[in-house]
Amino acid sequence: MRKVAVITDSNCGFTREKAEQLGFFLLPMPFHINDKTYLDGVTLTQEQFYELQAQGADIMTSQPSPEEVMKMWDQVLEQYEEIVHIPMSSGLSSSCQTAMMLANDEPYEGKVFVVNNQRISATLAQSAIDAVQLAERGWSAAQIQYILEKTRFDSTIYITLDTLKYLKKGGRITPAAAALGTILRLKPVLQIQGEKLDAYAKARTIKQAKAIMLDAVKNDIANRFGGDLSGNSCWFAIIHSQNLVGAEEFKKEVLAEFPDQEILVDHMSLSVACHIGPGALAITCTKKLDYDQKPPQI
Repeated sequence: MRKVAVITDSNCGFTREKAEQLGFFLLPMPFHINDKTYLDGVTLTQEQFYELQAQGADIMTSQPSPEEVMKMWDQVLEQYEEIVHIPMSSGLSSSCQTAMMLANDEPYEGKVFVVNNQRISATLAQSAIDAVQLAERGWSAAQIQYILEKTRFDSTIYITLDTLKYLKKGGRITPAAAALGTILRLKPVLQIQGEKLDAYAKARTIKQAKAIMLDAVKNDIANRFGGDLSGNSCWFAIIHSQNLVGAEEFKKEVLAEFPDQEILVDHMSLSVACHIGPGALAITCTKKLDYDQKPPQI
């Protein structure tokens, strides 16, 4: 029997096939759309989601039922001794608290370790990748949980939007503010720093918005992550909501600032996209873990 399995949810933005290639399991997140429940990546594709969103469908995010979570744990524990379970940020969903409650009961106590990692989208995916790498080096589930929680805020996400329509629909800005922003053609820049989606800055053009995001990432690397501005201390990703052309262009601009880096380009998780709509661009930056460090004493 293998020792440590890693599970995260589809809020990481990866497909099940991509997760399997990278060595971790993916729990699909449910969405309630027009009174019907869909499972991300199972009964709901990216294309279907944006088509329904464009049609004005009522979209609500949800969390997996306790039965679905335990069903996956039971299946995985048939092959593994322990599980590192990494849900989306507890500041954005109650799925983390639910998983922690379940893990404290028999038969999961001492076998399932839930990480309150405060991440989502590509930064959540990086946590799962880090966990797999540490497990392959012989770390226990408890040791992996410890280091992922210790470094939970060593990541950042900045997003610029193409439309204010969905922020208005979700009540995150007033209709008047949305109308004024549309008239002035403002491009808001939002940030996710663990707990929630917040306003960061306003830009007049997409070019200015991207410059603001790049400057913000540089500041985080230097002042939050204690790294060097070569970018070698961090993982980067460009994520988008139905904006692959813009994402590829932005990747080139990021590479001009951080040459020779591997930069992932992928879809934004639908749990974020439902609040901001199509056409968004984001950059994520996550401080690299030292995979060869000595495991902590737990």
